[in-house]
Amino acid sequence: MAVDHVVIGSGINGLVAASLLALKGDRVLVLEREAVPGGCMRTEELAPGYLHDVMAATFVLFMTSPAGAALGPHLARHGFDYCHTPHPTAVLRPDGQAAVLTMDRAANVAALDALAPGDGAAFAADADGVAADAPFLFALLGQRLWSWPMAKLLFGQARKRGLRGLAGWFGGQLDPMRGWLDSRFDSDTTKALFAPWALHCGLTVENAYSGAMGRVIAFALEAAGAPVVKGGSGRAAQAFAALIAEKGGEVRCSADVDRITVHNGRVTGVRLTNGDEIATKSVLASVAPGQLYDRLLDGVNLPEDRNALKRFRHGRGNFQLHFALDAVPEWLTPGLEQVALIHLTDGLDAVSKSSNEAERGMLPVTPTICVGQPSRLDPTRCPEGKAVLWMQIPDAPRVIKGDAAGEIEGTDWNDVREAFADRLQAILSRHIKGFDNLVTARKAYSPKDLERMNVNLVGGDPYGGHCGVDQFFLWRPFAHSTNGEGPVRGLIHIGASTHPGPGLGGGSGFNAAKRLGA
Repeated sequence: MAVDHVVIGSGINGLVAASLLALKGDRVLVLEREAVPGGCMRTEELAPGYLHDVMAATFVLFMTSPAGAALGPHLARHGFDYCHTPHPTAVLRPDGQAAVLTMDRAANVAALDALAPGDGAAFAADADGVAADAPFLFALLGQRLWSWPMAKLLFGQARKRGLRGLAGWFGGQLDPMRGWLDSRFDSDTTKALFAPWALHCGLTVENAYSGAMGRVIAFALEAAGAPVVKGGSGRAAQAFAALIAEKGGEVRCSADVDRITVHNGRVTGVRLTNGDEIATKSVLASVAPGQLYDRLLDGVNLPEDRNALKRFRHGRGNFQLHFALDAVPEWLTPGLEQVALIHLTDGLDAVSKSSNEAERGMLPVTPTICVGQPSRLDPTRCPEGKAVLWMQIPDAPRVIKGDAAGEIEGTDWNDVREAFADRLQAILSRHIKGFDNLVTARKAYSPKDLERMNVNLVGGDPYGGHCGVDQFFLWRPFAHSTNGEGPVRGLIHIGASTHPGPGLGGGSGFNAAKRLGA
């Protein structure tokens, strides 16, 4: 058989690209090695009647992205719908003090000013700054960087700001989260509200540009909330697959690609592990760099890419813990009942400490914990009167060297997973009345488990590689990378490992499809 485009991997970027190309009228085939489509968009039944999102959960990036705007009406016809709350995020400190960020600017200013006079005004000023720079800022964060439209945009900004002013603006975007928070806010609780979001960008609070990303995230949460997909994130993947099929394409699961075939420097097709061969002149590979260059392009002479691959670094692992609860949880601190995402941390230094321990291969003493309450937004996730709750730990070590608390023995995630899950549950149980007695079922996923479920999550890294500035923007995945295209003609590398990076925005898939005429 022959098709116009083969897409390897059915994560958000692969599905976005395939959908746009199918809408264009091209013949598209998506090949997914797992038994279900979606990549990190995966929903399972934790207990009878309890649906939980194993990995990706919150869709604000897709809802507000160019891909979401282009595909939203089409996906809605196939059952893709959002559930919202006006209380997207909060922080809860060990002493029970909390702060909630809502979608109401006046309420946010008042709440932060109550913590420390001036904190609310500082937040408003920073959010307004993001809004004022939005056209330029979001172009840098989402559009093709090596392109004439980007060159013209930069020229326009240079004329507007002056060369020194433009250089100063870029310099201001490189501040770390710690620098932003310490310079703008007085309350430790305000700092604690925003600090954990650095970890959700694959960064730490000390990394360059984590402050800028914190401001963008705060702006986005206030403006658009933290929506979930009705029925679970797996429902989003099903909607994409249905749209592609409607337009004559196909999403084929349990189809493991063994090799991208190349002749005279041009793609000719793909070969599956079962021996099937599919002819095409266009391949979009939504995979980690190691999968692309060590496996799919094995035997192709690409010395520059292979040398760069040796220097490519993956970031911290991710740990997931999911609960089916026999009743709706009662928080000991009021005001958290309708919050979508709650971080449990003592503040800026605590976030820094836990990520530092994880980066050194240690199980953190007190991990930074993100608690999701999807059934508060979407009651279809569980039986009436019950609840689904999950915990995500974005600062788990990929490879364990020890336990920073000196309590858990072992260096294999298979051996320590449940003991680490017990540590997390004990932290949560201090904040929810009778929590342990509410638990009907519990399921933990270590970084090692996540990699087994998705080979692109190397060491449980959900961000496609370390997101420090040396592996981001113009330099993602490699310093010589150019919009995911290289010496193999007809091949475009997409996914979290490529610009604009991880998350559910579908940016690299969108840009690739546009490059191909969608």
